[in-house]
Amino acid sequence: MRVAISGAGVAGTALAYWLHRTGHTPTVIEQAPAFRAGGYMIDFWGVGYTVAQRMGIEAQLLDQGYQIESVRSVAADGRTVAALDANAFRDLLGDGFTSLPRGDLAATIHATIADHVEMIYDESITAVDEYDDGVRVSFTHAAPREFDLLIGADGLHSNVRRLVFGPDAEFEHYLGCKVAAAVVDGYRPRDELAYVSYAVPGRQVSRVALRDNRTLALFVFRDPSPGLPADPKAVLHQRFADAGWECPQLLSAVDAVDELYFDVVSQVRMPCWTRGRVLLAGDAAGCISLLGGEGTGLAITEAYVLAGELHRAGGDHRRAFAAYEDRMRPFIEAKQAGATEFLGFFATRTRFGLWFRNLAIRAMNLRLLTRLLAGSVRDDFDLPDYPI
Repeated sequence: MRVAISGAGVAGTALAYWLHRTGHTPTVIEQAPAFRAGGYMIDFWGVGYTVAQRMGIEAQLLDQGYQIESVRSVAADGRTVAALDANAFRDLLGDGFTSLPRGDLAATIHATIADHVEMIYDESITAVDEYDDGVRVSFTHAAPREFDLLIGADGLHSNVRRLVFGPDAEFEHYLGCKVAAAVVDGYRPRDELAYVSYAVPGRQVSRVALRDNRTLALFVFRDPSPGLPADPKAVLHQRFADAGWECPQLLSAVDAVDELYFDVVSQVRMPCWTRGRVLLAGDAAGCISLLGGEGTGLAITEAYVLAGELHRAGGDHRRAFAAYEDRMRPFIEAKQAGATEFLGFFATRTRFGLWFRNLAIRAMNLRLLTRLLAGSVRDDFDLPDYPI
């Protein structure tokens, strides 16, 4: 089948890989003018890691990734007040664990399809018209085209979801936080293989050293308004200039960069992910929130399962879509429920909450306690073994 995929992120590129592998003809449509790498740091493990192994890209991901050794919480004067040995989690998860920028993961997947799949950049879908035997997709610049299926893998603020299912307000649930991330050059100090965080009530800033003399800075803060500002850098100054620690230096470094990721922390909850020949996948359908920690792994898993169910159904999209949603929805909804608990870690409301959080970080070095928390880390999902 001819399958249009809106979005060239992790979900879209992974789906294109599996669809091409199973004999379909995917076309990826991306509104950005070129493929985007980099981005905020993610931890990658679980069923998504298993799918990456089946794609044959594990070695590349490990080469690009970072084996973080510690997670440290510091005071305003830089003293470490709590630290977690990352090996506590590796003991639970085994070797299938690495940390890397989200866009680098997408770039690795993209490299597997670049010579085989049509990629259309600097283009957006403006209308979707479905017929009995296909779907007509209209674009901002190009002439309309006919496809058999349309997959919206275009993220939290999905354009396909808005066109086919309704306005964002019906499905996006704001969790009361905003987040910003940027990669800066030459920042000092550097703490290699450490995730270093500083927090005051309602605000947290973190940094992690990257290769090539780069540093990733991440800002998270509580905000009752779900709106996005016209000047995100000005908002960061308003929220963090007086916070202490290295905030003035980090803000100055961020001012010098052209690319700043800034977004709301939200979840997407929908009663149904499909409508006719259109299906939503990844964050477009069931975003667990950026702070949930496993969105990319879930996106890769969804891509594999969707392609597998289409293959198993012999191209019958109705049967495949229903089987896909029946299999994935309980898993995604459970992840969404767990993700809301992470808000207290990234944007703790009170000083007592910060004290208790630091106590919990120190306690997690105890292997017995870590094993008790294993249920929130391990994936309770039976990954199918499709013959694809």
